[in-house]
Amino acid sequence: MPKNPSTGRSSHKLGLSLFWRTFFLLGLLLLGSTLSWLQALRAFDAEPHSLQVAEQTASLVNLSRAALEHSDAITRVSLIKTLAEQEGLRIVPREPEDRYVALTPTESNLRLIQTLTARLGADTIVASSVNDEAGTWIGFSINGDPNWLLLDRVQGLYAGGRTWLAWLVAALVLSLAGAAVIARLINQPLKELSQAANKVREGDFVDSQLDEEAVTSEIRAVNIGFNRMAQKLARLEQDRAVMLAGISHDLRTPLARLRLETEMSVSDDVARQHMVADIVQLDATIDKFLDYARPDHITLESVNLHQVVSSCVYAVQNHHELQISMDVADELLVQADEVELARVISNLLENARRYGKNPDTEVAQVDISCVLDGDCIALRVRDHGCGVPPEQLEQLVEPFFRSDRARTAAAGAGLGLSIVDKTVQRMGGTLILENASDHGLVAEVRLKRARVGKRRAEQRLQRPAIKRQLPPDAEQAASKAKKDKKTD
Repeated sequence: MPKNPSTGRSSHKLGLSLFWRTFFLLGLLLLGSTLSWLQALRAFDAEPHSLQVAEQTASLVNLSRAALEHSDAITRVSLIKTLAEQEGLRIVPREPEDRYVALTPTESNLRLIQTLTARLGADTIVASSVNDEAGTWIGFSINGDPNWLLLDRVQGLYAGGRTWLAWLVAALVLSLAGAAVIARLINQPLKELSQAANKVREGDFVDSQLDEEAVTSEIRAVNIGFNRMAQKLARLEQDRAVMLAGISHDLRTPLARLRLETEMSVSDDVARQHMVADIVQLDATIDKFLDYARPDHITLESVNLHQVVSSCVYAVQNHHELQISMDVADELLVQADEVELARVISNLLENARRYGKNPDTEVAQVDISCVLDGDCIALRVRDHGCGVPPEQLEQLVEPFFRSDRARTAAAGAGLGLSIVDKTVQRMGGTLILENASDHGLVAEVRLKRARVGKRRAEQRLQRPAIKRQLPPDAEQAASKAKKDKKTD
């Protein structure tokens, strides 16, 4: 089952396209109509057809009787033999001890009996078997001698079963073909609207235009409204991109001056390196704003996950409210954008620092680990705080939402996890939030694993090789700890 990208919960939804649903409904309707019409035609055709068969049978008996009455004994024997061999009519004498079963009195059989009685006389007998021999038996007299005329079956009472089946199949095929055409005509505008909506969602406003000259007025009105909405969204996106590009461009000038002043004025080499590294990180973030302002703002590259995580951990390694343990292999490559991925990890660490503190120590213990899952790599960031109520997990990625527990003790706008979720989606990944088995929140970022042979982009996040100098108190504590360890 597919999982909800924000909470990891399983959800199942049966997918059935609108075309097939419409086709099946129309097909069932047409099938019922065809069967109803077929039965109605057979019912309306039964009476005239049975009358015609009765008249033909009476005429056949009269012709056979007339032929036998006007022939001599030798010719009569030859005629009876010819009728039996060529026409399937067998004429035998009717004996008093003959046993017969009258024809079943159905509606069509009653018409046959009435017609034969009227044409041949009141003493006419119509039986379904004589002496246990089935068939259509008609008893009549030739010059006062009673005889039986045996018909193998009454021809043409109904059209043959194959004939009706052929007509039924032809009607169903034509009906289903018509249903497919109708369903396509009905669903084609909806399909085009769905495709255009997907293009708008992906930022392609040019190719998302729909036909404003559609034949039906309702579809034409929908297409015109959608095109106007897409045009308005395109203008808003363009204005936002221009504004973002302008702001980012204006920020570069003071940053350049700040970096130049730092390199020329700061005498401490270590401090200067760290200040330059911070400026480089700010400059990289501004670059991402400029990239985001362009139409194709995301470029996935092969990124070393260990280096990005290490860079983010380095930035907060001396924070007194964070204790971070990292278990990420050195050569894991993911398809991502380096700066965007760094923003994701930094936001998760900041979220853990604010809301994932241990109630006893007021320190956030964060575990960063990595798991291989087929073609994906799952980066897990876990804190040991109070966790989140299960019913609120899905809401954590909503903008400005904050939980009601201790995770909301610190002030915040409630945008961190929302930014993380949107950024991960832009990189083709998913964010899964769940509570740990004991306590704490686990944020799992799933990204596609990059191929080993893929060219890696130049690392944009830089940190000096020299570690930051600790404050005097911290240095004294560290020195004392080392001495105590040597003494032990």
